[in-house]
Amino acid sequence: MRNMAFSKTTQAFKEDRKDVTRRFGWEYLKPGDHFMAIEKGQGLKKGEKVVRLGECICINNDDEPVDGIIQYPIRGFSARPGQLIVVPECEREGYPELNPVQFVEMFCKMNKCKPSDCIRRIEFEKIPQKRESNWPC
Repeated sequence: MRNMAFSKTTQAFKEDRKDVTRRFGWEYLKPGDHFMAIEKGQGLKKGEKVVRLGECICINNDDEPVDGIIQYPIRGFSARPGQLIVVPECEREGYPELNPVQFVEMFCKMNKCKPSDCIRRIEFEKIPQKRESNWPC
């Protein structure tokens, strides 16, 4: 299973406020594929280990320009059959304080890219962790 780092949005991920991420690469990730969310995968100091945040499943993986979030700032998704939920994309990305233009500026600065560059918009779901029981059996 591949690892996907959430170093900039770790807290949003932990608080279940993130279910969309934009990435370069990841064309091979298909709906139904599983991946492991981690805090960070690069720049680990000697002795540091990868911190797992949880297993996820890909719901959707489409290509779009970075500034596609400006044209489509709100997208509906179905949490349950027959139920449509509408949440702003910046909020789903873990940046509720940003508007789409600010998000594109931040993303381009962080990734040294242009707003017209093509990225992958990955929608995912966290897989609930099995709770450990205190029962002896």
